[in-house]
Amino acid sequence: MLETAALELTEAGACAGTVRERAQVVLDVLARHVPYDAAWLATAEPTGHAYTFQASASLARSEVGHLAGPEMSWDTVLTPTGLPQPCPRPSGRLSSAAEFATRAACLAPNDVREALAVALVDHHRRHIGVLALLYGPRRPPQGRTRRALDLLVPVVAHAVDPLLHLTTAVQLLAGAHAGAVLYPRGERGALPGLGDDALLATGSPLLAAARSALAARHPSCTFLWPRGGRHAPEGHTRVTVLADGSHSPASGLGAVVLSESGNCRGLTPRELEVLGFLVAGRSNAQIAHTLVLTTRTVATHLEHILYKLEAPTRTLAAVRADRGGLYVPSAPGAEPESGSAFVSDAL
Repeated sequence: MLETAALELTEAGACAGTVRERAQVVLDVLARHVPYDAAWLATAEPTGHAYTFQASASLARSEVGHLAGPEMSWDTVLTPTGLPQPCPRPSGRLSSAAEFATRAACLAPNDVREALAVALVDHHRRHIGVLALLYGPRRPPQGRTRRALDLLVPVVAHAVDPLLHLTTAVQLLAGAHAGAVLYPRGERGALPGLGDDALLATGSPLLAAARSALAARHPSCTFLWPRGGRHAPEGHTRVTVLADGSHSPASGLGAVVLSESGNCRGLTPRELEVLGFLVAGRSNAQIAHTLVLTTRTVATHLEHILYKLEAPTRTLAAVRADRGGLYVPSAPGAEPESGSAFVSDAL
Protein backbone atom coordinates (compact mmCIF):
# COMPACT_ATOMS: atom_id res chain seq x y z
CA MET A 1 0.00 0.00 0.00
CA LEU A 2 2.70 2.47 1.01
CA GLU A 3 4.76 2.14 -2.19
CA THR A 4 1.73 2.44 -4.46
CA ALA A 5 0.36 5.46 -2.59
CA ALA A 6 3.75 7.20 -2.62
CA LEU A 7 4.07 6.66 -6.38
CA GLU A 8 0.57 8.00 -7.08
CA LEU A 9 1.14 11.04 -4.84
CA THR A 10 4.47 11.75 -6.55
CA GLU A 11 2.71 11.65 -9.91
CA ALA A 12 0.12 14.10 -8.56
CA GLY A 13 2.88 16.56 -7.72
CA ALA A 14 4.47 16.11 -11.14
CA CYS A 15 1.36 17.25 -13.03
CA ALA A 16 1.39 20.75 -14.47
CA GLY A 17 -1.80 21.86 -12.74
CA THR A 18 -2.37 24.60 -10.19
CA VAL A 19 -1.94 24.04 -6.46
CA ARG A 20 -5.68 23.48 -6.11
CA GLU A 21 -5.76 20.93 -8.92
CA ARG A 22 -2.82 19.03 -7.43
CA ALA A 23 -4.40 19.15 -3.96
CA GLN A 24 -7.63 17.67 -5.30
CA VAL A 25 -5.75 14.80 -6.93
CA VAL A 26 -3.93 14.20 -3.63
CA LEU A 27 -7.24 13.84 -1.77
CA ASP A 28 -8.49 11.41 -4.41
CA VAL A 29 -5.34 9.30 -4.04
CA LEU A 30 -5.52 9.29 -0.24
CA ALA A 31 -9.16 8.14 -0.34
CA ARG A 32 -7.99 4.87 -1.92
CA HIS A 33 -5.30 4.20 0.69
CA VAL A 34 -6.37 6.01 3.88
CA PRO A 35 -10.19 5.92 3.84
CA TYR A 36 -12.08 8.91 5.24
CA ASP A 37 -15.62 10.27 5.25
CA ALA A 38 -14.57 13.77 4.20
CA ALA A 39 -11.34 15.73 3.86
CA TRP A 40 -10.00 19.25 3.69
CA LEU A 41 -6.55 20.59 2.71
CA ALA A 42 -5.01 24.05 3.04
CA THR A 43 -1.54 25.49 2.45
CA ALA A 44 0.28 27.87 4.77
CA GLU A 45 0.76 31.45 3.62
CA PRO A 46 4.34 32.80 3.73
CA THR A 47 3.70 34.82 6.90
CA GLY A 48 2.91 31.60 8.77
CA HIS A 49 -0.18 33.17 10.36
CA ALA A 50 -2.88 32.17 7.87
CA TYR A 51 -3.93 29.33 5.61
CA THR A 52 -5.33 29.20 2.09
CA PHE A 53 -8.01 26.58 1.34
CA GLN A 54 -7.02 24.40 -1.61
CA ALA A 55 -9.24 21.31 -1.86
CA SER A 56 -11.96 19.21 -0.18
CA ALA A 57 -13.74 15.89 -0.59
CA SER A 58 -17.30 14.84 0.29
CA LEU A 59 -18.19 18.22 1.78
CA ALA A 60 -21.21 20.35 0.90
CA ARG A 61 -20.68 23.80 -0.59
CA SER A 62 -21.76 25.46 2.66
CA GLU A 63 -19.23 23.38 4.61
CA VAL A 64 -16.46 24.19 2.15
CA GLY A 65 -17.31 27.90 2.42
CA HIS A 66 -17.03 27.68 6.20
CA LEU A 67 -13.76 25.73 6.17
CA ALA A 68 -12.25 28.14 3.63
CA GLY A 69 -13.15 31.16 5.78
CA PRO A 70 -11.10 33.19 8.26
CA GLU A 71 -12.55 31.45 11.33
CA MET A 72 -11.24 28.07 10.23
CA SER A 73 -7.89 29.60 9.34
CA TRP A 74 -7.65 30.94 12.89
CA ASP A 75 -8.64 27.57 14.35
CA THR A 76 -5.87 25.97 12.31
CA VAL A 77 -3.33 28.44 13.67
CA LEU A 78 -4.41 27.53 17.21
CA THR A 79 -3.83 23.80 16.77
CA PRO A 80 -0.41 22.10 16.99
CA THR A 81 -0.62 21.35 13.27
CA GLY A 82 -0.70 25.08 12.57
CA LEU A 83 2.63 25.84 14.18
CA PRO A 84 5.45 26.97 11.84
CA GLN A 85 7.57 24.12 13.32
CA PRO A 86 5.16 21.23 13.85
CA CYS A 87 5.61 18.37 16.27
CA PRO A 88 7.94 15.54 15.12
CA ARG A 89 5.00 13.16 14.67
CA PRO A 90 3.00 14.96 11.95
CA SER A 91 -0.21 12.95 12.18
CA GLY A 92 -0.36 12.82 15.95
CA ARG A 93 -3.33 15.16 16.37
CA LEU A 94 -6.70 13.44 16.75
CA SER A 95 -9.40 15.96 17.72
CA SER A 96 -13.08 15.93 18.49
CA ALA A 97 -15.09 17.83 15.90
CA ALA A 98 -16.61 19.83 18.76
CA GLU A 99 -13.27 20.96 20.18
CA PHE A 100 -13.54 24.39 18.55
CA ALA A 101 -16.78 26.32 18.25
CA THR A 102 -16.30 27.10 14.56
CA ARG A 103 -15.79 23.44 13.70
CA ALA A 104 -18.72 22.38 15.86
CA ALA A 105 -21.00 24.83 14.05
CA CYS A 106 -20.07 23.35 10.69
CA LEU A 107 -19.08 19.70 11.14
CA ALA A 108 -20.95 18.35 14.16
CA PRO A 109 -24.40 18.96 12.60
CA ASN A 110 -23.24 16.91 9.60
CA ASP A 111 -22.34 13.86 11.70
CA VAL A 112 -18.58 14.48 11.64
CA ARG A 113 -17.38 13.31 15.04
CA GLU A 114 -13.58 13.20 14.77
CA ALA A 115 -10.87 14.83 12.70
CA LEU A 116 -7.35 13.56 12.11
CA ALA A 117 -5.28 16.74 11.66
CA VAL A 118 -2.03 16.23 9.80
CA ALA A 119 0.73 18.85 9.60
CA LEU A 120 2.17 18.77 6.08
CA VAL A 121 5.94 18.95 6.49
CA ASP A 122 8.32 18.25 3.61
CA HIS A 123 11.73 16.55 3.67
CA HIS A 124 13.39 19.93 4.41
CA ARG A 125 11.18 20.34 7.52
CA ARG A 126 9.26 23.16 5.84
CA HIS A 127 5.69 23.59 7.01
CA ILE A 128 3.64 23.42 3.80
CA GLY A 129 0.12 23.29 5.21
CA VAL A 130 -2.45 21.12 6.99
CA LEU A 131 -4.61 18.16 6.01
CA ALA A 132 -7.78 17.25 7.93
CA LEU A 133 -9.30 13.80 7.48
CA LEU A 134 -12.86 13.83 8.85
CA TYR A 135 -14.73 10.86 10.28
CA GLY A 136 -18.37 10.14 11.13
CA PRO A 137 -19.55 6.61 10.38
CA ARG A 138 -15.98 5.44 9.84
CA ARG A 139 -13.37 5.23 12.57
CA PRO A 140 -10.06 7.08 12.15
CA PRO A 141 -7.18 4.91 10.92
CA GLN A 142 -5.19 2.99 13.50
CA GLY A 143 -1.98 0.99 13.65
CA ARG A 144 -0.39 0.19 10.31
CA THR A 145 -2.50 2.64 8.30
CA ARG A 146 -1.73 5.46 10.73
CA ARG A 147 2.01 4.73 10.51
CA ALA A 148 1.81 4.64 6.72
CA LEU A 149 0.15 8.04 6.74
CA ASP A 150 3.05 9.37 8.82
CA LEU A 151 5.48 8.19 6.14
CA LEU A 152 3.37 9.66 3.33
CA VAL A 153 3.22 13.15 4.86
CA PRO A 154 6.42 14.46 3.17
CA VAL A 155 5.20 13.13 -0.19
CA VAL A 156 1.83 14.84 0.23
CA ALA A 157 3.55 18.07 1.32
CA HIS A 158 5.80 17.99 -1.74
CA ALA A 159 2.86 17.36 -4.07
CA VAL A 160 0.91 20.42 -2.86
CA ASP A 161 3.90 22.70 -2.22
CA PRO A 162 3.04 26.11 -3.77
CA LEU A 163 6.75 26.56 -4.58
CA LEU A 164 7.05 23.22 -6.36
CA HIS A 165 7.17 24.55 -9.91
CA LEU A 166 9.62 27.30 -8.96
CA THR A 167 12.00 24.94 -7.18
CA THR A 168 11.83 22.49 -10.08
CA ALA A 169 12.79 25.26 -12.52
CA VAL A 170 15.63 26.41 -10.25
CA GLN A 171 17.12 22.91 -10.32
CA LEU A 172 17.73 23.39 -14.04
CA LEU A 173 20.02 26.39 -13.41
CA ALA A 174 23.66 25.33 -13.41
CA GLY A 175 25.79 26.62 -10.56
CA ALA A 176 22.97 28.21 -8.53
CA HIS A 177 24.21 28.81 -4.97
CA ALA A 178 21.73 31.24 -3.38
CA GLY A 179 18.16 32.34 -3.89
CA ALA A 180 14.99 33.80 -2.44
CA VAL A 181 11.25 33.78 -3.09
CA LEU A 182 9.65 37.19 -3.61
CA TYR A 183 6.18 37.71 -2.16
CA PRO A 184 3.80 40.70 -2.39
CA ARG A 185 4.11 43.65 0.00
CA GLY A 186 7.91 43.51 -0.09
CA GLU A 187 8.19 40.19 1.73
CA ARG A 188 10.80 37.59 0.82
CA GLY A 189 11.42 34.02 1.92
CA ALA A 190 13.93 31.21 1.61
CA LEU A 191 14.13 29.18 -1.58
CA PRO A 192 14.30 25.45 -0.70
CA GLY A 193 17.62 23.84 -1.53
CA LEU A 194 19.59 27.09 -1.85
CA GLY A 195 21.52 29.23 0.62
CA ASP A 196 21.18 32.93 1.39
CA ASP A 197 23.34 35.87 0.33
CA ALA A 198 23.82 39.43 1.55
CA LEU A 199 22.76 40.68 -1.90
CA LEU A 200 19.31 39.18 -1.22
CA ALA A 201 18.68 41.06 2.03
CA THR A 202 15.20 42.54 2.38
CA GLY A 203 15.04 45.95 0.74
CA SER A 204 18.24 45.49 -1.27
CA PRO A 205 18.60 47.20 -4.70
CA LEU A 206 18.99 43.78 -6.31
CA LEU A 207 15.58 42.66 -5.03
CA ALA A 208 14.11 45.94 -6.27
CA ALA A 209 15.50 45.21 -9.73
CA ALA A 210 14.10 41.67 -9.59
CA ARG A 211 10.66 42.94 -8.57
CA SER A 212 10.78 45.45 -11.41
CA ALA A 213 11.42 42.59 -13.86
CA LEU A 214 8.49 40.62 -12.41
CA ALA A 215 6.24 43.69 -12.60
CA ALA A 216 7.05 43.88 -16.32
CA ARG A 217 5.61 40.34 -16.57
CA HIS A 218 8.77 38.74 -17.89
CA PRO A 219 8.48 34.96 -17.39
CA SER A 220 12.24 34.88 -16.87
CA CYS A 221 15.25 37.09 -17.32
CA THR A 222 18.92 37.15 -16.39
CA PHE A 223 21.37 39.97 -15.73
CA LEU A 224 24.57 40.73 -13.82
CA TRP A 225 24.98 42.44 -10.46
CA PRO A 226 28.16 44.03 -9.03
CA ARG A 227 29.58 42.77 -5.74
CA GLY A 228 31.16 45.14 -3.24
CA GLY A 229 29.66 48.29 -4.80
CA ARG A 230 28.65 49.64 -8.18
CA HIS A 231 32.21 49.42 -9.55
CA ALA A 232 32.26 45.66 -8.81
CA PRO A 233 35.53 45.42 -6.84
CA GLU A 234 34.59 41.79 -6.09
CA GLY A 235 33.36 40.95 -9.55
CA HIS A 236 29.83 40.25 -10.74
CA THR A 237 27.15 37.70 -9.87
CA ARG A 238 24.63 36.36 -12.36
CA VAL A 239 21.03 36.95 -11.34
CA THR A 240 18.16 34.89 -12.76
CA VAL A 241 14.57 35.98 -12.09
CA LEU A 242 11.79 33.41 -12.59
CA ALA A 243 8.10 34.34 -12.45
CA ASP A 244 5.65 32.00 -10.74
CA GLY A 245 2.51 31.47 -12.78
CA SER A 246 0.60 29.35 -10.25
CA HIS A 247 -1.37 32.39 -8.95
CA SER A 248 -1.66 31.09 -5.39
CA PRO A 249 -1.37 33.47 -2.39
CA ALA A 250 1.24 31.12 -0.96
CA SER A 251 3.26 30.72 -4.17
CA GLY A 252 4.86 34.16 -4.36
CA LEU A 253 5.55 36.46 -7.28
CA GLY A 254 8.66 34.58 -8.34
CA ALA A 255 12.19 33.61 -7.43
CA VAL A 256 15.57 35.32 -7.71
CA VAL A 257 18.59 33.03 -8.00
CA LEU A 258 22.33 33.80 -7.84
CA SER A 259 25.06 31.92 -9.71
CA GLU A 260 28.53 32.52 -11.16
CA SER A 261 28.73 35.37 -13.67
CA GLY A 262 30.09 33.27 -16.54
CA ASN A 263 31.81 34.76 -19.60
CA CYS A 264 31.33 38.54 -19.67
CA ARG A 265 32.97 38.95 -23.11
CA GLY A 266 35.63 41.24 -21.62
CA LEU A 267 33.08 43.94 -20.78
CA THR A 268 34.19 46.26 -17.97
CA PRO A 269 31.96 47.17 -15.01
CA ARG A 270 31.25 50.59 -16.55
CA GLU A 271 30.41 49.05 -19.94
CA LEU A 272 28.02 46.59 -18.29
CA GLU A 273 26.41 49.56 -16.54
CA VAL A 274 26.08 51.48 -19.81
CA LEU A 275 24.57 48.38 -21.43
CA GLY A 276 21.89 48.38 -18.72
CA PHE A 277 20.79 51.82 -19.82
CA LEU A 278 21.02 50.76 -23.47
CA VAL A 279 18.72 47.77 -22.81
CA ALA A 280 16.33 50.17 -21.06
CA GLY A 281 16.20 52.31 -24.22
CA ARG A 282 18.10 55.34 -22.92
CA SER A 283 19.83 57.76 -25.29
CA ASN A 284 23.51 58.72 -25.03
CA ALA A 285 22.53 62.05 -23.50
CA GLN A 286 20.33 60.38 -20.86
CA ILE A 287 23.08 57.88 -20.00
CA ALA A 288 25.60 60.68 -19.69
CA HIS A 289 23.28 62.72 -17.50
CA THR A 290 22.59 59.82 -15.12
CA LEU A 291 26.20 58.65 -14.84
CA VAL A 292 27.64 62.21 -14.79
CA LEU A 293 29.74 61.62 -17.89
CA THR A 294 30.19 63.49 -21.12
CA THR A 295 28.28 62.24 -24.13
CA ARG A 296 31.68 61.78 -25.82
CA THR A 297 32.73 59.38 -23.04
CA VAL A 298 29.48 57.46 -23.39
CA ALA A 299 30.04 57.22 -27.15
CA THR A 300 33.52 55.80 -26.51
CA HIS A 301 32.09 53.19 -24.17
CA LEU A 302 29.55 52.26 -26.84
CA GLU A 303 32.30 51.82 -29.44
CA HIS A 304 34.02 49.33 -27.14
CA ILE A 305 30.72 47.57 -26.41
CA LEU A 306 29.88 47.19 -30.13
CA TYR A 307 33.31 45.68 -30.77
CA LYS A 308 33.15 43.22 -27.85
CA LEU A 309 29.61 42.08 -28.68
CA GLU A 310 30.36 41.98 -32.43
CA ALA A 311 27.31 44.15 -33.05
CA PRO A 312 27.22 46.71 -35.89
CA THR A 313 24.50 48.83 -34.23
CA ARG A 314 23.52 49.87 -30.71
CA THR A 315 20.12 48.19 -31.22
CA LEU A 316 21.71 44.83 -31.96
CA ALA A 317 24.08 45.31 -29.02
CA ALA A 318 21.10 45.90 -26.73
CA VAL A 319 19.36 42.78 -28.06
CA ARG A 320 22.44 40.60 -27.55
CA ALA A 321 23.05 41.99 -24.08
CA ASP A 322 19.42 41.40 -23.11
CA ARG A 323 19.33 37.84 -24.41
CA GLY A 324 22.70 36.96 -22.88
CA GLY A 325 22.15 38.76 -19.60
CA LEU A 326 25.28 40.83 -20.22
CA TYR A 327 24.25 44.01 -18.44
CA VAL A 328 23.69 45.55 -15.03
CA PRO A 329 20.08 46.84 -14.96
CA SER A 330 19.50 50.52 -14.45
CA ALA A 331 17.33 51.55 -11.54
CA PRO A 332 13.88 52.78 -12.67
CA GLY A 333 13.89 56.57 -12.68
CA ALA A 334 17.57 56.67 -11.80
CA GLU A 335 19.03 60.11 -11.15
CA PRO A 336 22.68 61.26 -11.40
CA GLU A 337 24.92 59.59 -8.83
CA SER A 338 25.79 62.95 -7.28
CA GLY A 339 24.34 66.44 -7.12
CA SER A 340 26.63 67.57 -9.93
CA ALA A 341 25.13 69.21 -12.98
CA PHE A 342 25.35 67.54 -16.35
CA VAL A 343 28.91 67.55 -17.69
CA SER A 344 28.82 68.69 -21.29
CA ASP A 345 31.33 67.91 -24.02
CA ALA A 346 32.21 71.59 -24.07
CA LEU A 347 33.94 71.12 -20.71
